[in-house]
Amino acid sequence: MNKKIILGIVTTILIIGGIIGFNYYQKIFGKAVTKNGAVYIGSNASFDDVKNQLSSFINNPDFFVWVAEKKKFTKPKGGKYILKEGMSINDVINLLRSGNQSPITLSFNNQDTLEKLAGRIAEQIEADSTSLLQAMTDSNFLSKNNFTQKEALGMYIPNSYEFYWNTSAENFRDKMLREYNRFWTSSRLEKAKQLNLTKEEVITLASIVQKETAQKTERPIVAGLYLNRLKDNWPLQADPTVIYAITEVNGPDFIIKRVLNKDLQINSPYNTYKNIGLPPSLISMPDISSIDAVLNYQKHNYYYMCASVDKIGFHEFANSLAQHNRNAAKYQRWINQQGIRR
Repeated sequence: MNKKIILGIVTTILIIGGIIGFNYYQKIFGKAVTKNGAVYIGSNASFDDVKNQLSSFINNPDFFVWVAEKKKFTKPKGGKYILKEGMSINDVINLLRSGNQSPITLSFNNQDTLEKLAGRIAEQIEADSTSLLQAMTDSNFLSKNNFTQKEALGMYIPNSYEFYWNTSAENFRDKMLREYNRFWTSSRLEKAKQLNLTKEEVITLASIVQKETAQKTERPIVAGLYLNRLKDNWPLQADPTVIYAITEVNGPDFIIKRVLNKDLQINSPYNTYKNIGLPPSLISMPDISSIDAVLNYQKHNYYYMCASVDKIGFHEFANSLAQHNRNAAKYQRWINQQGIRR
């Protein structure tokens, strides 16, 4: 056979082989991811689920299927994975196979009930609100860690935390317990001891302070006022506890804009007009500023406070009943002018 013909055949074979090899290389190692982003792979996700999620990131999802078959990749590990533009399909499969997921920053604040907290957390991790609520109210967990179901909300300190997206409900709860114990440093525990209050009692008082004023600068003053009353065995007479007692009967979504005199007679252990001392548990989720406001309360001689009409959102404080009555009368006139009846 003519040498030129043989050389041509060999050359053609090499070219075809090179093209096929290059195509294989491109399928496996070529740039495939077209944009930066995150995919959330469920713990029970199927291969098809993963393919569907990747379809908006990879220019040819069929290449993903082909490479996955060659690499015998069938079961991804759940989690949040960050994809970067220019990654190859080989990179993507290795990432999903390794389980090297990226953490999320989970945050929550001032959720008034465990139900609302579970709903807020379910928006941020894989676990649903039902499983989260079940974990939060598990009687064995609560008993083991000396919480009642009423006190359990106080275990969740509002802040930002790092979690993996596929964290289970139980693991979320357990980590929050560790964060709660970490929050209660020796310094905070010593301050609570000096107040003759337990951690749970500090959080209960902080929840009242939280509801009483939205002004962080005012919270140490309010905390000091309530501590003055506790010390002298006065009733706290905190309107937020009465509102809590009313919502226990009417539901947490019952709107109360004004506490009436008849409300002060409600028969409830949370009515601090009728009962001396702290209520049985917190009435809302206090944030860190409210907890620290109790632990670092401002020392003063105030025993009375009333909402201010001159500085809306703040309070007028008094150390005598006569001054308080003048402040209260001024506020009552103002609130009547606003037409607020309930």
